[in-house]
Amino acid sequence: MAVIIHCQRRPSTPTGPDRRERMAAPRTLPRRPVGSVAPGRFRSLRLFRGFLGEQSDPDGFYTLLAGDAVRQIERHVDLAGRTVLDVGGGSGYFTDAFDARGARGLLVEADLGELSGRGGPRPGALVGDGCRLPLRDAGVDVSFSSNVLEHVPDPAAFIDELVRVTRPGGIVYLAYTLWLSPWGGHETSPWHFLGGGYAARRYARRHGHPPKNRYGTSLFAVGAGRVLRLVRARDDVTVLEARPRYYPRWCGFLVRLPGLRELLTWNLLLILRREP
Repeated sequence: MAVIIHCQRRPSTPTGPDRRERMAAPRTLPRRPVGSVAPGRFRSLRLFRGFLGEQSDPDGFYTLLAGDAVRQIERHVDLAGRTVLDVGGGSGYFTDAFDARGARGLLVEADLGELSGRGGPRPGALVGDGCRLPLRDAGVDVSFSSNVLEHVPDPAAFIDELVRVTRPGGIVYLAYTLWLSPWGGHETSPWHFLGGGYAARRYARRHGHPPKNRYGTSLFAVGAGRVLRLVRARDDVTVLEARPRYYPRWCGFLVRLPGLRELLTWNLLLILRREP
């Protein structure tokens, strides 16, 4: 999907002292069919099968993933009538899913090639830097980012922007692949465990060209601990969920295990509420 690598940072948003995560009960909302994946005991298996088929059937995988993300968001807010910002959403699979729920989807993507991946840019999409979003403060109801943070050299600046553009009471959805997970090196995995540079060189030797996700340029070693500390230290957000994105909900305890969470979580999901 998308690669956002510019990150010319805005002045930092003031944050308060470290605080304990405040877990809020999800809202009870009417349930309507969303996407092509349903909740249940086999949800994680369907997502994993889709992930394995990403290269051969990207439409199937990203449509599946987008439907799942919509369900996760709608535990906290009804999307109908909301403005939802999709940062780094590539050709717009997630934005399409938001629109299908009655939201006004707004796509911002830094890479014009990614933006045009399905025959041309989505109408109304913006080319923009995820660390300097071309939007006013508190202008959207939901800011959304799927698998972009590991492509950003300054995660703090990226998170600052997601929070800045979200109105008080709105939702920030942030999910990304952890570096020390089995797929942290993306197409160079699992050799990234021996170093990102080594993995990239090995890939180039075997395939005759460098990987799309180039370590130190468009792929970075972003873990769970640092990002959890960043969001928990902020006074302007409340952490509603912090758990593995693709696993059953009962696996949320993994995120509370320093060290092991870096290896076992795979993809960290954070859902935040913007505070006044």
